[in-house]
Amino acid sequence: MRGRGERDPGEVDGELLGRVFLTRVLEPGDETGGRWVRERGVADVVRRLREGGRPLPGVSEKRWAGLLARAGRADPRRDLAVARTAGVRFVAPGAAEWPGQLDDLGDARPLGLWVRGRPSLRMWALRSVAVVGARACTEYGAHMAATLAAGLAERGWVVVSGGAYGVDGAAHRGALGAGGATAAVLACGVDRPYPPGHTRLITRIAEQGLVVGELPPGDHPTPSRFILRNRVIAALTRGTVVVEAAYRSGSLVTARAAERLGRHTMGVPGPATSALSAGVHELLRGHAVLVSDAAEVVELVGDMGELAPDRRGPVLPTDLLEPRARQALAGLPGRGAATAVEVARRAQTTEDDAIARLYELRALGYVERHGDGWKLTRQPMISVRGGRNPS
Repeated sequence: MRGRGERDPGEVDGELLGRVFLTRVLEPGDETGGRWVRERGVADVVRRLREGGRPLPGVSEKRWAGLLARAGRADPRRDLAVARTAGVRFVAPGAAEWPGQLDDLGDARPLGLWVRGRPSLRMWALRSVAVVGARACTEYGAHMAATLAAGLAERGWVVVSGGAYGVDGAAHRGALGAGGATAAVLACGVDRPYPPGHTRLITRIAEQGLVVGELPPGDHPTPSRFILRNRVIAALTRGTVVVEAAYRSGSLVTARAAERLGRHTMGVPGPATSALSAGVHELLRGHAVLVSDAAEVVELVGDMGELAPDRRGPVLPTDLLEPRARQALAGLPGRGAATAVEVARRAQTTEDDAIARLYELRALGYVERHGDGWKLTRQPMISVRGGRNPS
């Protein structure tokens, strides 16, 4: 018998199909639609949209007609087939990979997330920090974003951003350059890199990390979708760092969403005369905390782990690990450290896959990073001595 959230690879249940259908009909963050799903269930909402009739509560006749027109064109099986071809999976609430912290968004919670990349979204989100800021950033902003991201990656944290030009791109590149983990949350279909100038970057992120979005394959971004996307970045991570932002920057939306959700909000100060840092300084005058390097960020967001029994995230018995994660763990020596290349060779996999598995194991507390190397923490070493079968 399969447990909750586990599905036969060849089986697509009605709940999942219904949620995929709704991603074509409802806009991201639609709280009215989210309330329908919560109160009536996915199946009933889908049925009402397919059959037409009187509007569901909370929408006008005009808006209902627009939703029905979208519903008439939706084909969830086709979307899933296109996604599979592009190496994209759909992760719904209640699935094993679903990050529970997204539930904090209430009725604005995503109907599901389209995910491109090998790592587990839930595992990576356990130790993640958002680094966001201005698209038209200065050299200072790009330098600070890249340096912060590299430092976070070296400390075993996943860097999350929006894949945009400016600070976002610098943060992603900083994490990748340090051989670390990064995830891009897009305001469009994850099979359609945006902006086009970041196609190579987003492709690289998908190869080593994760590309995530609420919109189905092929869907395009709009100004409102960029703003609504930011709530996912805020909810997914333990804290948000704003590097550069003018007064009306979209990155301030991310920071304010993080604050409302009880996440840490941080800002990197800039010159007092810089308009691109004016929004950051306004945050710092409120409840945001000033940070200047990765160590200060980790000192702040790491405190959140004290709310749980183990600040490194939940630690599962090694026999419950996925086979590829278990192979990566077995590829580490009993004493000393090994590089990702060495782990990949011993686990008979690629370097990118080995890095992904090592970050999952780091989130679970089994390994830790030291410079360019990885080593076992004391707990799994004790577990091995206590009788774990090395084969």
